[in-house]
Amino acid sequence: MDQISVVTTVVDARSVADVLAAVAVTGRLAACAQVGGQVDSTYWWRSGVETSSEWSVQFKTAPDRVAALVDRIRANHPYEVPEILVSRVESGDPAYAAWVYEHTRP
Repeated sequence: MDQISVVTTVVDARSVADVLAAVAVTGRLAACAQVGGQVDSTYWWRSGVETSSEWSVQFKTAPDRVAALVDRIRANHPYEVPEILVSRVESGDPAYAAWVYEHTRP
């Protein structure tokens, strides 16, 4: 139970990031979500290079809740092809990992 999963995405508006965070936490798919400051992203899209401002959202969840969280993010994400990255990490504090697990139970 010392492992947690971190799921990260980016969106085009702070208000959208806030909604994704709230939906995940109130739905018990994430124990917490952090909305990061604005970042400028440069990427290939439709045969050209684009640059836009985005907001990052980082969700902390239990490994067994990742699939449901990713499905919820995808369903509520405004992008045609959303970036959704999943990392499994060891918590440096077993109490924190237990807290994440406890607060992601339906």
